[in-house]
Amino acid sequence: MAYYYETLLPFSTVYKWLAHTSNPNKPLPSFTMREFAFEYRSGAYQRYNSFKNLSDFKASVIKANPTRFEIGAIYSINPNKRKSVPKSAMKPLEKELVFDIDLTDYDDIRTCCSGTKICQKCWKFITIATKIMDTALRDDFGFKSITWVFSGRRGAHCWVSDKKARFLSGSKRRAIIEYLDVLKIKSSGKRLILYRPLHPHVERSLKILTEQFEDVILNDQDPWRDNDKANNALNKLIPDKALNDALRNLWNSKPQRSSFEKWNDINEVYKKGVTKKLRPNALIEAKQAIILQTLYPRLDVEVSRQVIHLLKSPFCIHPGTGNICVPFDPKFGFDPTNSPNLKRLQDEMEKYHGSNVAELISAGGEEWDKTSLKPYVEMFDKMVDGLIATEKAEDASLKRKREE
Repeated sequence: MAYYYETLLPFSTVYKWLAHTSNPNKPLPSFTMREFAFEYRSGAYQRYNSFKNLSDFKASVIKANPTRFEIGAIYSINPNKRKSVPKSAMKPLEKELVFDIDLTDYDDIRTCCSGTKICQKCWKFITIATKIMDTALRDDFGFKSITWVFSGRRGAHCWVSDKKARFLSGSKRRAIIEYLDVLKIKSSGKRLILYRPLHPHVERSLKILTEQFEDVILNDQDPWRDNDKANNALNKLIPDKALNDALRNLWNSKPQRSSFEKWNDINEVYKKGVTKKLRPNALIEAKQAIILQTLYPRLDVEVSRQVIHLLKSPFCIHPGTGNICVPFDPKFGFDPTNSPNLKRLQDEMEKYHGSNVAELISAGGEEWDKTSLKPYVEMFDKMVDGLIATEKAEDASLKRKREE
C-alpha cells in the first residue's frame, strides 16, 4: 500500500480537483477546511483529518498508510481543530453531490453472481444505472462536472462537482434523491405503483430499460426459470388472480421454461381470455412496472442525503480486492474484471524500471503514467481542468456584472 501512495496515486490531480486550482501551494479553504477520514487495517477509523496543501496531503497519507481514505465536507473551521471550538461552530458548508450504487442490492434478481462477486453480466446493471443517472443529472438538473468511479469491488460512485451541486443544502439534496429514487424499495418482490401519465424522467428511463430488458434480465440472468421463483416473483406482480392461476398451471405443467418463455406466456395466456377484469392497458402497465423494478438504478439514498457523508476517494485501493477505484465514462463502457489493480501496477512498474524501483520510491515522484492507470488519470484530469475553467469563466462573468 505504501508503495502505491509513494509512487502511483495521482495526489496532484486529486488535490487539483478538491482545491479547484492547479497551484499546489495555494492554501484555499476548499482544501484546507476539507475533512478526510483514514481507515486502517486494524479496523480503526480516523475522522477530521485536514491538510495545508498538496505536499502536506501526500506526506500525511504516506505516513499514515491507511487501507483507504475518504473525502468529506468543507467546514466553517479547520476539521482538525474542532476540539478547540464550540461544537456549534463547526458547520458543513459544501461538498460534492454523491451517489452510490452497489450490486448487492440486485441480489434478488441477478443469478450470475451474489454477494461480493461480480462478472461482466451483472456489471450491465451498473452500466444501465450510470446511463440513467448521468442522463438525468445532465438533462434534468443541468450538471456538467460528473465523474463515475469504480468502487473497487461491486459498484460505482458518482461525484457531481459543479459549484451549484457543492453548495446544495441537505433539503435540496434530499429533493434530488427523491426525484431519482423511483423505486423507493430495493426489491423486485413488491408491486411497483406507477402514476400515469408517467413523469418524463420515468418515461425516458423506461425506454432505455425496455431496450435492455431481454438481454440483461431474460437472457443473461434468467431469474424466473425456477417455477417457485416465477410464481413468487414474476407472477405475483401481475394484478389479476385469474391470470395468475392460469400462468401457474401452465408453468407447473411445463417446468423449466425459461424466463424469456414465461415473459411471453403472460401475453399469450392473456389473449386466451382467461380473465375479464384486466384491461389490455393494465397488463402493459404491469409489465412496464416489472421492467422498472428489475433494472432501474437501486440507490443507497443515505449516501446522497447528507452533506457530511464521507465517500471513498477516487484512485484509492479497495482493501479487499486490490482494485484501484478508477474513474470511467459511461458512454464508453467499463470492464471491472480488467481494471487496474495493485499487483498489476507493481508488475508494470518493475517491468518499466527493473531493479531501480527502490530508488524510485525514495525519490517520491508520481509514476502513474508508466502504468495502466494513465488513461484513467488523464480522463479525470481533463474533467478537473474543465471544472476549473468553467468556474473561472463564471467568476469572471459575475465580476463583470457587478462592475456594470
